[in-house]
Order: sequence, then structure tokens, then C-alpha cells
Amino acid sequence: MVTDDEGRVLVVQRRDNGEWQIPGGVLELHESIHAGLRREVQEETGLLVEQQRLTGVYKNLRLGVVALVFRAHVIGGAAGPTEESAAVGWWTADEVTTRMGETFAARVLDALDAAEVAVRLHDGVRLLTEDLSPVPPDMP
Repeated sequence: MVTDDEGRVLVVQRRDNGEWQIPGGVLELHESIHAGLRREVQEETGLLVEQQRLTGVYKNLRLGVVALVFRAHVIGGAAGPTEESAAVGWWTADEVTTRMGETFAARVLDALDAAEVAVRLHDGVRLLTEDLSPVPPDMP
């Protein structure tokens, strides 16, 4: 999750499904976590970034995938559409809340607000509690 000096969040509109998300992807077999973070952001946005800290761990129970979210900041490059992203933008937290799907919005809001590393479960659409029931809408 990349932020700018005004606290806005870097978002991409995926070419495959049109959804707005934060940059991300799958690590190559022999790639370090930090190298993969830098590669994925550059491939999706054209920006060079430097990671700051881990902010969250998110497990998609439907797919069995675990995602790690790091805060990062821009150190070079120019933001723009790529082969993987139809559009790139900088959104406020309010825009993330209203325009992004629940599971991706939670990753952004956790990274912006949390002092500790968030650990969450989801089904690909909704956040889940440890007993696997949906998180009530008013619960962070």
C-alpha cells in the first residue's frame, strides 16, 4: 500500500476485471518478499517504491491464499496505466471506503490507521471473524 505526501493511497484499476485495488500480486518462485513488492508495484503503476513496514496479513479462506500488505513510499518513476492496469489513481481514505470492495478497503484502512499488524480472514468478498461469521458493518 503506497501513500503520497498528502496521505492518499495509490490504487489501480485492473485490466482483467475492472476493479479498483491496491497494487499486488504473486511472488515468483525464487523472489524475496520485498523484491516481489517492488516488482509488482512497478509492473502495475510504473512507480519505483521502497517498503516501510508490514501492516497486515489477510487470508482468503475460499482460495487458501495469504496476502501480506506493506506500507511503501515512492522513490522514482512515473505513475500511469500499464499492461496490467487500465488506470492509476491516488485516493483518499474516504474514496477507498466508498469505491473499493470490502476486503481491499480493509487492507488500506488497516495500513493507514493501525499501529499493530492486522490479521484478518475473509471469503473474497466479506471480512470474517475468527468464528467465520461475517464482520458486522460497524466493526473495524
